[in-house]
Amino acid sequence: MTKGFFNVPEPVNEPILSYAPGTKERAALKAALAEARATQLDIPMYIGSEKVYTDNKGTVVPPHDHQHVLATYNIGSKQHIEQAIDAALAAKSAWEKMSWENRAAIFLKAADLIAGKYRYKLNAATMLGQSKNAYQAEIDSACEIIDFLRFNVSYMSEIYSQQPPVSPRGSWNRVEQRPLEGFVFALTPFNFTAIAGNLPSCVAMMGNVVVWKPADTQVYAANVLMEIFREAGVPDGVINLIYVDGPEAGSVIFNHPDFAGIHFTGSTAVFQEIWKTIGTNIHKYKTYPRIVGETGGKDFILVHQSADIAAAATAIVRGAFEYQGQKCSAASRVYVAESIWPQVKELMLKDLSTMKMGPTEDFSNFINAVINERSFDKLARYIDAAKTDAGVEVIAGGNYDKSVGYFVEPTVLVVQDPKYTTMCEELFGPVLTVYVYADAEFESILKVIDETSVYALTGAVLSQDRYAVEQATYALRNAAGNFYINDKCTGAVVGQQPFGGARGSGTNDKAGSMINLLRWVSPRTIKETFEPPVDYRYPFLAED
Repeated sequence: MTKGFFNVPEPVNEPILSYAPGTKERAALKAALAEARATQLDIPMYIGSEKVYTDNKGTVVPPHDHQHVLATYNIGSKQHIEQAIDAALAAKSAWEKMSWENRAAIFLKAADLIAGKYRYKLNAATMLGQSKNAYQAEIDSACEIIDFLRFNVSYMSEIYSQQPPVSPRGSWNRVEQRPLEGFVFALTPFNFTAIAGNLPSCVAMMGNVVVWKPADTQVYAANVLMEIFREAGVPDGVINLIYVDGPEAGSVIFNHPDFAGIHFTGSTAVFQEIWKTIGTNIHKYKTYPRIVGETGGKDFILVHQSADIAAAATAIVRGAFEYQGQKCSAASRVYVAESIWPQVKELMLKDLSTMKMGPTEDFSNFINAVINERSFDKLARYIDAAKTDAGVEVIAGGNYDKSVGYFVEPTVLVVQDPKYTTMCEELFGPVLTVYVYADAEFESILKVIDETSVYALTGAVLSQDRYAVEQATYALRNAAGNFYINDKCTGAVVGQQPFGGARGSGTNDKAGSMINLLRWVSPRTIKETFEPPVDYRYPFLAED
């Protein structure tokens, strides 16, 4: 075993490639897309050292071209869940004994593999499987996952270096950070490949073993991530990737005595049901499980009468419609001062008129498809209801078509009631609702924003009036875990804006920060006394 106090490479954010015409990366990504479309995969589960295939197959199709089959994947059963848990627990002893710098080296190598030979393959998988355009894929499945891996290694080393500041003479006080006792379940979403990679990898980095279930609509890119982890040197059984029915997985995992925690991103309803189940089964576990979750949002942009008009319009259209509004942080409710609304509206409509919609393989398309038919149908219902409501004006979009892909136009609704349905409920798609408030009602609209939604993930205020900025920042302090001033409410960067919200948006354990990694260790304090007492008597017992 190596000995030493090691400094890890200082992390810096991965540069974002432009994919502009004529660039090398554009040609490389187009080649990766063509190769992926030309190859139909059979994606296995990864349990221990085995690639597992079954007779029960799921199908992966591009959401923007749902007649084209990219891959089949192998659906598991309760037996496979049990095998994954067993494989994780079998790998646990050797993995947690491995020195931290060797664990760090594995994940630093994974970051370099993504930055290099796997960049275009992983981006192409994200573009095809999740219908992201080239830029949205680049900031997600290249830059953000690379940043997660590199910054998390740095946070890990910082956690291990934190020690008690005082050891009185004759003793030595120290702290060790132990992995959790048991296995951790990582349940990951479709919308960010980086989240899907981070949730199991940051847990494993801290010496834990993981059973990982991605969303069915993210399996295609998850398979590439698993290839990368294996090539980087993650030992067999440390991360086990399974494709199983969610409730079936829960029935096994949440009844297992060695269940030690869940790292989750998904819906509030699912997370609350999981929490309830864990509470019901709490007497079955060897330890109290760690419950970490980010669950969604109903994110807002507030535009003050002093706001820069062009900046406000850009923040709104980017915040609402990048990746079809399928970001947990996407702007879905906007409050605009009456005096500047006509100008903001004009610029918004001008921008929307230039946005092309279509497949991700055509790099000129800003808008692509929503993730699947269920999402498409849900959004269509909300749009149809808005069209028939006398209190709603559809000022942009409102059309949809699923004949080739699940395409929903960027749609803007202007409502008379700030508590209208689409101002309150999470839609997770390219539907934005605007409420125009009287300039003099700025203070009261702050209260409306704070009380409208159960969520508290992201929010933004645009204003050139510093008093208004200060007032909004304080009044909305509990309404958003990530708050933006004169910017859109999306785009958190690892190492710059740790991400997470409270209320109905989750446990606010801030992915991309040391805070999150601390959830996956259990500290032990050690006091060593060099000359221990040999007499029980204290001085106060002596006679006067």
